[in-house]
Amino acid sequence: MFNKVSSSAVMGIDGVVIQVEADVSDGLPMFSMVGCLSPSVREAGERVRTALKNSDFYLPPKRITVNLSPGNIKKYGTGFDLPIAVAILLCMGITPEENVRLDKTLIIGELGLNGMVKPVNGILPMIYDCHELGYDTCIVPCENMKEAALVEGMKVFGVESLKQAVDFITGISSMESYKFGYEYDILQKGKLDFSEIKGQESIKRGMEIAAAGFHNVLMAGAAGAGKSMIAKRLPTIMPKMTFEESVQVTKIYSINGMLNSGRGLICDRPFRSPHHTITGRALIGGGVNPRPGEVSMAHNGVLFLDEMPEFNKNVLEVLRQPIEDRKVSLSRVNASYVFPSDFMLVAAMNIATTKLIQCGIAEMPENKAFHGFCGFIFSFFKPFFLLREQLRFLILHHFLTIAGIVKRYKLSKLRTVYSDCSDCIIAGNLLFLCSQTLVGHCNVILSHL
Repeated sequence: MFNKVSSSAVMGIDGVVIQVEADVSDGLPMFSMVGCLSPSVREAGERVRTALKNSDFYLPPKRITVNLSPGNIKKYGTGFDLPIAVAILLCMGITPEENVRLDKTLIIGELGLNGMVKPVNGILPMIYDCHELGYDTCIVPCENMKEAALVEGMKVFGVESLKQAVDFITGISSMESYKFGYEYDILQKGKLDFSEIKGQESIKRGMEIAAAGFHNVLMAGAAGAGKSMIAKRLPTIMPKMTFEESVQVTKIYSINGMLNSGRGLICDRPFRSPHHTITGRALIGGGVNPRPGEVSMAHNGVLFLDEMPEFNKNVLEVLRQPIEDRKVSLSRVNASYVFPSDFMLVAAMNIATTKLIQCGIAEMPENKAFHGFCGFIFSFFKPFFLLREQLRFLILHHFLTIAGIVKRYKLSKLRTVYSDCSDCIIAGNLLFLCSQTLVGHCNVILSHL
């Protein structure tokens, strides 16, 4: 006997419909699964058989074949356990209630050996995209109900066990759908706020301009000047995300398994600060089953690169395409994946100190980080030198001054020169470069003086 139910899988950050087909027929007793499966999905056979036995369902000694369609999509994860079990039970003669339209119902969940239903990652993108295809009901683990209920118009039913799911489908017991509602969540654990910064008026003004225009920022200053402190508080003054932006961010965190049970819609802009030893793959995403990287985790938020000179040059180079295209494109044998990466890049480094400006590099052998980083800075910010002549002079003069190539002007003369440029603001002890992109037009320069 043949039967099927609908489930879903994640491709990139989008959900696709997967048809779970089952057939129970006479023949040599065996349980086989096909459909371009990963090892974790192939293991579902053992979990389903044991869960059915421990849920008081008799599995006859027949040939059981399960197919996950379409066969050209690689299936990952453990969310197919529950739909496979339901499809097999339907083949064994279980009759669904008339009010339960299985052709418009998604079934997602992992099964334990005792028949309990466990939560899975990526519920939101699966429910969100399948709802647009006409599905109006879903059966999910109880821990994923709030996440699934973010999709307006979707009837969400949470189950704790396989037996409870079967009783609901057959009409033995009834359940109320989880009511739609928004439960906003905060990513940052600490209560950080931009108003906590004392002094630093020019720097705060520059950060406000950068946050308003979503401009990238490069900060250079002495250790303890407050670069990291200011960067961590930057998301608190950025414009609030729209509902669509919040859904995008929540989908990404859901796929990576960073939404704990009970967490709802993320409304605060994310702040990601990867360690300088991070690899290129971890930064932009990838893997055998591609997952979003740090640039996608910072989507609609801030990506902070502290101690930028310490990052591997190849890692920094991979940022060029995500910054310019606002997305990451990954190609694999089975499919191509696209992850969003519309983030604000904030970088910090400890090179623009008063001691470094007052003396040349030759007199500072201990500053090896800047010595090797100087050439990279000139190549990375080369487009800045293509701006109008007055602004180009100011940028060029600043970098040459840091490098010890040009003698430092007196403070009063520098202040007069910089005050003539509308795009330049004097800061106390930090250098800021704010631009449309990291290699784009320079809008604000806060010069180290």
